[in-house]
Amino acid sequence: MAQIKPFKAIRPKKDKAPFVVSRSYEEYDKKELKAVLQYNPFSFLHIINPGFKFHKTISGQERFKLVHNRYLEFLEEDIFQEDGEPCFYLYETGKSKFRTLGFFCACSVQDYRNNVIKKHEDTIQRREKLFADYLETVGFNAEPVLMMYEDNPEIKSILLNATKTTPEYDFTTTDKIRHRLWKIANKDTVSHLQTIFEQMDALYIADGHHRSASSNLLSERVKNKSESHQGTEAYNYFMAYLIPESEVKIYEFNRMVKDLNGYAKEEFLIKLDEFFRIEKKDEGLYKPTQKHHFSMYLDGEFYSLYLRKTSYTFTDALSELDTQILFKTILEPILGIHDLRNDKRISYGYGKYNLIKMKDSIDKGDYVVGFSLVPINVNEIKAIADAELIMPPKSTYIEPKLRSGLAIYAF
Repeated sequence: MAQIKPFKAIRPKKDKAPFVVSRSYEEYDKKELKAVLQYNPFSFLHIINPGFKFHKTISGQERFKLVHNRYLEFLEEDIFQEDGEPCFYLYETGKSKFRTLGFFCACSVQDYRNNVIKKHEDTIQRREKLFADYLETVGFNAEPVLMMYEDNPEIKSILLNATKTTPEYDFTTTDKIRHRLWKIANKDTVSHLQTIFEQMDALYIADGHHRSASSNLLSERVKNKSESHQGTEAYNYFMAYLIPESEVKIYEFNRMVKDLNGYAKEEFLIKLDEFFRIEKKDEGLYKPTQKHHFSMYLDGEFYSLYLRKTSYTFTDALSELDTQILFKTILEPILGIHDLRNDKRISYGYGKYNLIKMKDSIDKGDYVVGFSLVPINVNEIKAIADAELIMPPKSTYIEPKLRSGLAIYAF
């Protein structure tokens, strides 16, 4: 039984929205970030980068307090407004070949604790605490957790019907992505959607594991400090963007390793032969197209690696993941990489042209060997989450990537 709630969003005034919304802070290089901050006074980046105003790098609790102050200034200057009634916020984003239609809502931390909201990635306690500290100080959340639900024709009909009205926002950002947002305020429609989700056994986190974990930690903190906790307060929920699982786009991460752990090329290939049937590819770039098949680039040549299923045992959903197979057959036992998150010898890449980038990096000598995989699919993610297992780091790169500042959840 999944609980979802409408909320009163803090969001940009209609004429300011295209200028306010921003990509994730980490996606900007230094030059682009400086240009946006210098020439766009409405950008949400001013809120999360408050030191720019003082020409100073500010961190820690001091930064958190200034973020809160910048947020208040956006409210005072009528860049932001607060809606007068709780709503769901229908949001369509994307380009012609890939678009998603979902809605912003508030999801329950109790569902997170009870595993109604299911996860497939591990979180780092230090990062959980840091973001919980941030949320507690600033008093709002502007980055929704991306969650998926099983495709439902009734929900689809409700959402498509809502798109027939005039949107609150309709604009295209400079990366040619169109953004449209509608308010779903009708109480009967809100109640209908809530009833449908109450009949669902689970929601699945696609992206935002640390954000949801930190919201859970914040809720525990505030509850323990409160003498009148009831469970319905805003801090018992966090903002999410819910989309049908068919509209989640999943890309793979390639793996690149700096050395062969002391092995010569021939010795390394002999080690691989225990688990894989190896074929050299002469047709140029080679990318795998099936599960349990891998592409390897080594010493100027591509190889296909076909898993020998007689040499590898499938025991659970995790053991069937290609990222786990690569870890258990090559990265750990042969290349000596035990910590996929922190070992400096391994790097990861994703994107449309990443196979070319991987080849170029190895040809330049930055790395010695690289591996390409097929993307993990939605059913594999759900199987891992249902079994309460954890994927290896950098198993998935998931879209859509949501903008900050479009809808803000205050508590």
